[in-house]
Amino acid sequence: MGNVDTANSQGEKISLSGTVERVTYHNADNGFCVLRVKAKGFRDLVTVVGHVSIIACGEFVEAIGSWKNDPQYGLQLAAFSLKAMPPTGVDGIQKYLSSGMIKGIGTVYGERLVAAFGTEVFQIIENQPERLQEVEGIGKVRREKIVKGWDVQKKIKEIMLFLYANGVGTSKAVRIYKMYGDQAIPLIQENPYRLAQDIYGIGFLTADQIAQKMGIKKTSLLRAKAGIRHALFEEVGNGHCAYPRTALLAQAAELLEIPLETIEIAAAEEIHAQGLRIDTICDEECLFIPSLHYYEKYIAERIAALSQGVPMWGTINAEAAIPWVEKKLGIQLAENQKKAVAAAIQAKFMVITGGPGVGKTTIVNSIIKILEAKKLQILLAAPTGRAAKRLAETTGLEAKTIHRLLEYDPAEHRFKRDLENPLECSLLVIDESSMVDVQLMHSLLKAVPDAASVLLVGDVNQLPSVGAGQVLADIIESQVVMVVTLTDIFRQAKTSKIITNAHAINSGSMPELSNQLEGDFFFVHAEAPEDAVRKVVQIAKERIPRRWRYNPIRDVQVLCPANIGGIGAKSLNIELQKALNPAGSEKVEKFGVTFAIGDKVMQVQNNYDKEVFNGDIGFITRINAEEREAYIDFDNREVVYEFDELDEIALAYACTIHKSQGSEYPVVVIPIMMQHFMMLQRNLIYTGVTRGKKLVILVGQKKALSIAVKGKKQNKARYSKLKEWLLQAEKNKADYERRGGR
Repeated sequence: MGNVDTANSQGEKISLSGTVERVTYHNADNGFCVLRVKAKGFRDLVTVVGHVSIIACGEFVEAIGSWKNDPQYGLQLAAFSLKAMPPTGVDGIQKYLSSGMIKGIGTVYGERLVAAFGTEVFQIIENQPERLQEVEGIGKVRREKIVKGWDVQKKIKEIMLFLYANGVGTSKAVRIYKMYGDQAIPLIQENPYRLAQDIYGIGFLTADQIAQKMGIKKTSLLRAKAGIRHALFEEVGNGHCAYPRTALLAQAAELLEIPLETIEIAAAEEIHAQGLRIDTICDEECLFIPSLHYYEKYIAERIAALSQGVPMWGTINAEAAIPWVEKKLGIQLAENQKKAVAAAIQAKFMVITGGPGVGKTTIVNSIIKILEAKKLQILLAAPTGRAAKRLAETTGLEAKTIHRLLEYDPAEHRFKRDLENPLECSLLVIDESSMVDVQLMHSLLKAVPDAASVLLVGDVNQLPSVGAGQVLADIIESQVVMVVTLTDIFRQAKTSKIITNAHAINSGSMPELSNQLEGDFFFVHAEAPEDAVRKVVQIAKERIPRRWRYNPIRDVQVLCPANIGGIGAKSLNIELQKALNPAGSEKVEKFGVTFAIGDKVMQVQNNYDKEVFNGDIGFITRINAEEREAYIDFDNREVVYEFDELDEIALAYACTIHKSQGSEYPVVVIPIMMQHFMMLQRNLIYTGVTRGKKLVILVGQKKALSIAVKGKKQNKARYSKLKEWLLQAEKNKADYERRGGR
């Protein structure tokens, strides 16, 4: 049979079988694929479209469907039944082994293995792996890698087929296998909702789909409990440490489409089993994730304890120390800065807060220099790598990320530094402390020795932490520790429109907008989202490099109010990647994204094993198709990612303003449109503008900017009990002291 007579055969049911020569496209979530098949009876390769859970080059497929002539892609067999089987012929086996499905085997070793063992190669790998070393270039190490890769693929395929049979896609099968190992299927069968809790990227709705396919009733208490926890975790994802009980249970009932009475019973059982905690916030009954309830209470108690007594260095004469440090640094401190320095060298726990250009760095440097002269041990840290690097540059001392400071142990899944093994320091300085969430602050304070002093530095007007809580704001509002708030902009900073406009935005005033040639802050009008996209790409690719000589990939950061939408970070990343780093031959497509050498990428979740954290930016340096690995450089440290781990990575030509916290960039471009209406809040725009070091360009509509600036600082406060705990701890301390320490 040669070519198909499309006029007579479209719509007619036919079947064909053959070997997959190329997988043009495969969506692991829904199984949709486009295959080029060498089919029996056809002279040319046939395009087959259909759904199959897992597919690789070389596999044998049987398809039943009908022909359709696609206007864009031409003649295709649209298969309503598509089955894949392991290859049996020599050519098919070689293609399968060369496809990269099995780690350790690429094109070269695929050819050598088939040449050595022919159609028995699978049986050799399975039952006589020692014989693999008969093949040139395969030693003990590669043999073990091939055997392990083969075993993993078998297990993953089992999980994929199980998930697919239960109505869901299979792109997370590798992660499931890594988490649960050989027990994956029985554990999922026992409680499918655990997937939503344990596996990054699998949400409640997916787990619920599996559960219902497995026969778990819609009104079961197992489902109701999982639904309540999901609803609460959704609110935790929005920054809350708890949520009002009545509103949360109503949300869960609506989501699950089951009676509120069933939800009430499930909630009562979860509270009784301590899967949830119940407490009040401002006299309103709320449900807490137990760990967050504990963390907030612990933070308050620890701050109360650390605030007591006098610093390890005793009393320092500020009247002598301040002139000395001014001479040492060659500076003249303003009166409010002198007061801040004098307070800090006497306090056990203190906060310094203020916007850009108000002298926070000068004060921190002055404090450090005075205490360094006393031969004291000072530790510096910040939440992100970029913030830590900046802190090190401004102080001349080593600064670490908080995670590295606390020495995370991947084997034990915990920080090595804690109550039993505290940090060794007289003073701990934490910069960008507005970014520190409840969980991290708990771990940090647990590792601070009782005798040490703590200095938190940050801008409370920025967005609160991505994680749960509003730690810095709660500490400041509670007024239980010394707080210095800096507001005066220094003369040299007043020449920067970035700084003066940031302060204007923070106070609710419109910034001074300009499209003149001089300055460091500009506004470019764009009427529609499509126009804004075009202008953002043009500004990043052409105008900034041509006029200011900045590198468009390394120096320019596009910051978006939102991730989704036509002018969101996700969409802009595709356009910017096309313009700035069109993918060459060395690339990989995973999870719907193409990654290529040279791409700027961002880690989107904490990975303690790799010591890479949410918001860290890196650059892809190598892609190894044979080993199925990508190499990413994070601040001169190369980290290896297996292809199946690339869902932890996102393109980072553009990112959300939330993700930019703690970072500074030479150039920031911020699209701001009415399309972002729900995200238009003052501290969002303020945070974005203050990320720019040398140049800030806003692109969009003045009306949208005006709504953001003149509106509330943020849409709603977070539900957090920390402020109440802090006030209670302070009251307890005062009562204790009043009783004479009894």
